[in-house]
Amino acid sequence: MEHKQLRWFLLIGLALVWGSSFILMKLSLQGLSAIQVGALRMIISAVFLLSIGFNKLKLIHKRHWKYIFLNAILGTFFPVFLFAFAVQHIDSGVVAILNSLTPLNTLILGFFFFGFIFRRKQILGVIIGMLGTVFLIVQSANVNPDDNYWFALTVIIASIGYAFNVNILKKYLADLDATAIAVGNFLLVVFPAIIVLISTGFFRLHLLSSPVLPAIGYMSILAIVGTALAKIFFNRLVQISSPVFASSVTYLIPVVALIWGFLDDEHINILQILAGILILFGVYLVNKKD
Repeated sequence: MEHKQLRWFLLIGLALVWGSSFILMKLSLQGLSAIQVGALRMIISAVFLLSIGFNKLKLIHKRHWKYIFLNAILGTFFPVFLFAFAVQHIDSGVVAILNSLTPLNTLILGFFFFGFIFRRKQILGVIIGMLGTVFLIVQSANVNPDDNYWFALTVIIASIGYAFNVNILKKYLADLDATAIAVGNFLLVVFPAIIVLISTGFFRLHLLSSPVLPAIGYMSILAIVGTALAKIFFNRLVQISSPVFASSVTYLIPVVALIWGFLDDEHINILQILAGILILFGVYLVNKKD
């Protein structure tokens, strides 16, 4: 498959997977705390990745490790906790919408810190996508006035981490195998995650009881498909496209997340749907002739 076709295949696939991640976090939080959800997500992902790609570690050279460390901290360790706290207090669809700040942050950070140059149409696409995102946020706030929007800050901070992450991947790790990056990433976070999980008293829970066991099941799906495998695919997407193209997946994620929210009896109105269409138009402009 040619790179141009493959990048669209990966973009749509990641949007479907990550758009489903928020409802899986929401279901996991019915039996686990936010910190337990974050720590368990990293541990399960690490075990899966190390089991299928441990031999890939030999591809990582000494010069790569400092960037993989930054990748692990900014793109994995802190965001998984920040998003778990956000989903605990804000409607899952709204959290997905706020995550759409990532392309804008990618554009700004890439310009100021990484020397990337973006076309005028890409900038226009990001702006239009952000306008659609703001419109969605306002509408969601009207529909869900009781949500604690202070926790929106956790999503904004996570999106900045993701933006740094995608620029680091493109500039410093483009020559490294995508699976090797993911395995190295989770090798660095798994032991801190284990310490955090133990500190929460997780192993004193009745793990086979309801609602703990179903929550662990949902988290396992999220960890293996939505984190481990998705991490590999995203790394590959960054390598064969641009940072803005790769991060524009966060424009599509809210559409998927809102559909899941609707199925879970979260409120959605026609204006939210129209805003989603505006976001898709922004994605089109971002990627046109890229």
